[in-house]
Amino acid sequence: MLQGFGSRTLSAIGIVLVAAIAVFLIDSGVEAALITLVGGIAAALVATGVGDQPIELPRPVPVPAAPPSPAIQEVIEAIVEPVLIIADGRVTNANTVALALLGKHIVGEDVRVAIRHPGAAERLASPMSGVPQGPINLVGLGTMDQHWEMHIGRAAGGQRIVQLVDQTGNYAAERMRVDFVANASHELRTPLASILGYIETLGDEKAGADPEVRARFLKIMFDEARRMQRLVEDLISLSRIEAEKYRLPDRAVDLGALIGEVRSELFDGQDRRNNDIVATIDPGVPPVIGDRAQLSQMLHNLIGNAMKYGRPNTPVAVKLWRDPAGMVRISVADEGDGIAPEHVPRLTERFYRVDPGRSRAAGGTGLGLAIVKHIVERHRGRLDVASIMGTGTTITVMLPAHIPAQADPVIKR
Repeated sequence: MLQGFGSRTLSAIGIVLVAAIAVFLIDSGVEAALITLVGGIAAALVATGVGDQPIELPRPVPVPAAPPSPAIQEVIEAIVEPVLIIADGRVTNANTVALALLGKHIVGEDVRVAIRHPGAAERLASPMSGVPQGPINLVGLGTMDQHWEMHIGRAAGGQRIVQLVDQTGNYAAERMRVDFVANASHELRTPLASILGYIETLGDEKAGADPEVRARFLKIMFDEARRMQRLVEDLISLSRIEAEKYRLPDRAVDLGALIGEVRSELFDGQDRRNNDIVATIDPGVPPVIGDRAQLSQMLHNLIGNAMKYGRPNTPVAVKLWRDPAGMVRISVADEGDGIAPEHVPRLTERFYRVDPGRSRAAGGTGLGLAIVKHIVERHRGRLDVASIMGTGTTITVMLPAHIPAQADPVIKR
């Protein structure tokens, strides 16, 4: 009650009390000396300024918070997603995944500081209602590209359980699906529009009656139809490879013999660059466990790209060897214009082209290297692209060598 009273207030109260005592003493017949003593005490109170500082009353000793429950900590540590336990607006428990995402300092902090996001702060600051509430989408926790769903549940004692579910992969897959549909539609729409336009032109009596015009238009229509056919075939092939991605091949394939077959098939084609293929195959290269049809398609795509984008009358070098680590390596190199470094990481994306006009003119669908990447992934291999501007591009595929199982020893009786 007395906390915060100033010196003047306390001095006035002291004087009033002393005066009242003096009046009482006078009425009681006390000697003047005693009254003088009481007056002196009052003067001393005023002179010394009793009450210049506020009177501090004893404060209650804060009760330390209870340490986190080991049982709760063991439970949330078994969860692979970030989980936090909230009590009175502060983080009392957090598993290792949450500490790695939000920082080791979050235990004991206000949850709105631990999860710095406007949507999260608004939900965490509002009281829990009996109506179930959906998750909140959070973007930017960890990295700017990460997407999270925050789920909040009620626990005993008014505590809250906050779980963060990583949805980055789902968002990326959905974005890829949307881009794929848009790109495929565009790739099919362009040749289809050309075919329809030329058919309409040939329907005109004057244009259709001219043999030269008719022959030229029919050739363009045939080329555009073949382009659509190649695109559909590549889409079907890519879909089939993805469907088999988790099923490991189970047959040994001799890549040296396969390269010879692919080279013979290309020699029989009408491409003028077929004679530029130069194959170098080291002796003693072991086979790989693979899908022969898919590995053949991989070689066709790699060699075909080198023939399209290499300079005329320059070699397309195909090499096969086994490296010191035991991996079987295939490299296909061209002597072309090369690829700028910023394009190299995106070469295996579907429909990605460094030069769209040149690629379409060469008959490319934009899916060749995407198919190669998925074939290599299915065979548990690795793909490497190295390119120097003005010199050329080398694509190397590394596949694990096939190690034949040793036969069980014959036990003689």
